[in-house]
Amino acid sequence: MVFKRRDRRPWWRIVVDVVYPKGGWKRAFYYVQHRLHRLPGSPERIGRGIWAGVFTTFTPFYGLHFVIAALLAKIFRGNIFAALLATFFGNPLTYVPIGVVSLKTGQWILGIRHHPAEEGPETTLGHRFVEAGGDLWNNFYALFTGQPADWHGLIGFYDQVFFPYMIGGILPGIVAASVCYYLSVPLIRAYQNRRQGAIQKGIGRLKKTPPRKGRPRGSGAD
Repeated sequence: MVFKRRDRRPWWRIVVDVVYPKGGWKRAFYYVQHRLHRLPGSPERIGRGIWAGVFTTFTPFYGLHFVIAALLAKIFRGNIFAALLATFFGNPLTYVPIGVVSLKTGQWILGIRHHPAEEGPETTLGHRFVEAGGDLWNNFYALFTGQPADWHGLIGFYDQVFFPYMIGGILPGIVAASVCYYLSVPLIRAYQNRRQGAIQKGIGRLKKTPPRKGRPRGSGAD
């Protein structure tokens, strides 16, 4: 099969690469930055794609960020590939602060009282998402086994975590996405102008180069 890896990675290597990519996060960041600079299209169109991707990382729809970013980029007439690359803004190093800020903002907007003294390790944000995913899978499995489904945990998760997270992520998501937009557009424009100038200089040098003289007609062996 084309593009299939010859050396199949074990499952633990895949997990490690997701948490800490090969070459480090710095190298991965520069790769994404390089790809964004070289995308075709106007800086504003690419910037709108970046806006869509960064905003998407502030939503609680984990596993659907690529789909949401692409849809938002299409709606705002942004570069879809730029939107997909910009979802890199959400990664294992930033998901925790993004989630905490979004959840706290949502609790403040909705007037939900928060009692941190009553919480333990089992009530952390990541644990709640994992627990909700387990409950959702168990209820889906119950549809085919005839076992009773229990929705109480998911209802509590929606009321206490998911809905406040979704509402609270709108404001910080808009702020972060807008900052990235206004920073990226002039940088992309400067890169494109510099690249276009280098291409024009290369073409100019080729035009100034005198053509090579060919062999005179009739020369050589008959």
